[in-house]
Amino acid sequence: MENVYKFLNDYLNDNDTVVCATSGGADSMCLLSILKNYNINIICAHINHNLREESKEEYEFVKDYCKNNNIVFEGTIFEKINDSNLEAIFRKKRYDFLEDIVKKYNAKYLFTAHHGDDLVETILMRLVRGSSLIGYSGFSSVVDKDTYKILRPLIYVTKDDIYNYMKDNKLDYREDKTNTSDKYTRNRYRKYILPKLKEENNNVHLKFLKYSNELNNSFNFINKYINILISKNYINGKLNLKELKNEDEFIINKVLFEILKDIYKDKINVINDSNINEIVKIIKSNKPNLEVDLPFNIKAIKHYDILEILKDSTFDDYKYEINDKVDLPIGSIEVLKETKLTNNYVCHLDTSNLKLPLYVRNRKKGDYIEILNLDGKMKIKDLFINEKVPKNMRDKYPIVVDSLDNIVWVPGLKKSKYDGLKKKKYDIILWYTGGKYNE
Repeated sequence: MENVYKFLNDYLNDNDTVVCATSGGADSMCLLSILKNYNINIICAHINHNLREESKEEYEFVKDYCKNNNIVFEGTIFEKINDSNLEAIFRKKRYDFLEDIVKKYNAKYLFTAHHGDDLVETILMRLVRGSSLIGYSGFSSVVDKDTYKILRPLIYVTKDDIYNYMKDNKLDYREDKTNTSDKYTRNRYRKYILPKLKEENNNVHLKFLKYSNELNNSFNFINKYINILISKNYINGKLNLKELKNEDEFIINKVLFEILKDIYKDKINVINDSNINEIVKIIKSNKPNLEVDLPFNIKAIKHYDILEILKDSTFDDYKYEINDKVDLPIGSIEVLKETKLTNNYVCHLDTSNLKLPLYVRNRKKGDYIEILNLDGKMKIKDLFINEKVPKNMRDKYPIVVDSLDNIVWVPGLKKSKYDGLKKKKYDIILWYTGGKYNE
């Protein structure tokens, strides 16, 4: 137990308030007993999962122990539910309860009794099942939360060490009979695989702890680098691919996953390796405009060196008469009395050459514009390609027409032969705001 006390000495100060998650089993009762040796305020948090008849007696056992040892007891009893995802539901409820107790007492630490054998079992299970870099590390001895830390001091010792401590100190505890059942995956690892590893090295748990720390350190380094890349290249929901494309594919995958995690939140489990791989393919492709369908009606859309991940929504055609000001899906158009601007975001029209009123609409098949100072026509489709308008923006991009549907201006992109600025013959000035792509 020497390493356990060394760990605790590094963290605990006099009068600290801590919460200890206590089931009544040997592990948690061992931890609770060790914590009693410090001049701290201990809150014992116990959960009756209401799955076994013995749970009622375990609840009373822990409660009585706290009463006899002047420890504050906080207990809860979960309602019985029937659900195929019961384990995940209870895991969330368990940590919600523990966090509530931490907040209630403004505790500095939450202690859990995970030990070295638990770490070995967790890592082995995840290696077989498959996981992520941080997942393969099992769990950490210290987890930083927003206002407190989760500490696992028993990570340095084995289950046998804990049993020996309980025996030497003549401490009582309760044994969960389901811990011996082959029905549960963890129990099979505990009963049949872990003993074989200990035959090879009795301190194998410390080797796994070193392995876990190495993975955690690697993850933290990579995560820091990825966050720097994201902060530099992911702005207003748009990922700049110029720099990212030079990174190793492993880094690209991690950047994409972090962005998707922010979008999908607690639904991130629907994203798998094939989703990430499809996005990487369009990033590396020489084609300028590509997209990938993702779960929940979301698309990853590449436009030249920009990648956006957006909700796929059905877009309706629009057509609005221009009076004073018109708000559009992309930007807005306003009628001005005068302006000194002469760029493509302002259009000066001579209405004697047009059929009023003026309208703004989205594009239609076969649209073309007769460009100012150029003979001939240009298809709007080709104009959008030349001006690199993102593919997902083209169907909603505003086009100004007269009542005969002549295209008189493509805001922000091109003026038509109807623009009267150079001849200084115009009676309407239109101003487009919002930028080309609504940036």
